[in-house]
Amino acid sequence: ELEELIRRIASKVHREINELNPIVDARLSDGSRVNAVYKNIALNGPILTIRKFPKTVMTMDELIKKETLDADTAEFLAGLVKAGYNCFICGGTSSGKTTMLNVLSQSIPPGERVVVIEDSAELQINQVENIVRLECRNANVQGKGEVDMAQLVKASLRMRPDRIIIGEVRGKEVMDMIQALNTGHYGLSTGHANNIEGMLKRLEVMFLQAADFPAEAIRRQITAGIEIMIHMSRMRDGSRKVVEIAELAGIENGIIKVNSLFRLGQGKTGTMLNREKLNMAGKNL
Repeated sequence: ELEELIRRIASKVHREINELNPIVDARLSDGSRVNAVYKNIALNGPILTIRKFPKTVMTMDELIKKETLDADTAEFLAGLVKAGYNCFICGGTSSGKTTMLNVLSQSIPPGERVVVIEDSAELQINQVENIVRLECRNANVQGKGEVDMAQLVKASLRMRPDRIIIGEVRGKEVMDMIQALNTGHYGLSTGHANNIEGMLKRLEVMFLQAADFPAEAIRRQITAGIEIMIHMSRMRDGSRKVVEIAELAGIENGIIKVNSLFRLGQGKTGTMLNREKLNMAGKNL
């Protein structure tokens, strides 16, 4: 019965699970994320894992009440998104990256055309009217029909986007994302990492999966494309916190220079951000 349930869930989102394709990532109609493992590789029988998300979209005020971040930091981040800064959210599993991406998207000016690209759709962006949602597709049993993240990023550039939101980067699509951010598109995205420096190293490695570029050239592309890094963490008591916000301030001695703006427990630590660009958002930051 469990196997049949897993197959039905997978088929509804055009995925297949069987002995040849024993692992599937999918979603339910309510947005819940599903991971299923078939019996031929799960020693104690088929495994079904469902991650449920809140039915209502969390707001910045709710994050402040939960002490994920303080009011000053929240206003600062909202101003950055309105002004068109390219922001990247990193953190470990279940650290609140997707929630923060949802909340930051609420600061996108309503007149923008937004393209959302995800491996499995889970973002809840409701306040933007002109929105295009794209989702990856796995290959069928014959190995045909796959549409990966890199293809969707390339396709999105022909859709006249003002802003591109990528749910999470995991591989070679990083190169296409960075190039899009370097050609006049605003962007938001997330990735798994233990800290900001670790995320920058992961981005560099993922970039190399797509093209064998010199390391310094890749770093310059990353710093030119991504302006703000936001690190989230799940604390021992189960709460989620914004641990650090930093700007990428170019290359120094061949290494990406990270200028910390906010740190948990320290507040604002100084900024080199372009004040004129921030003022375009109507914020006195």
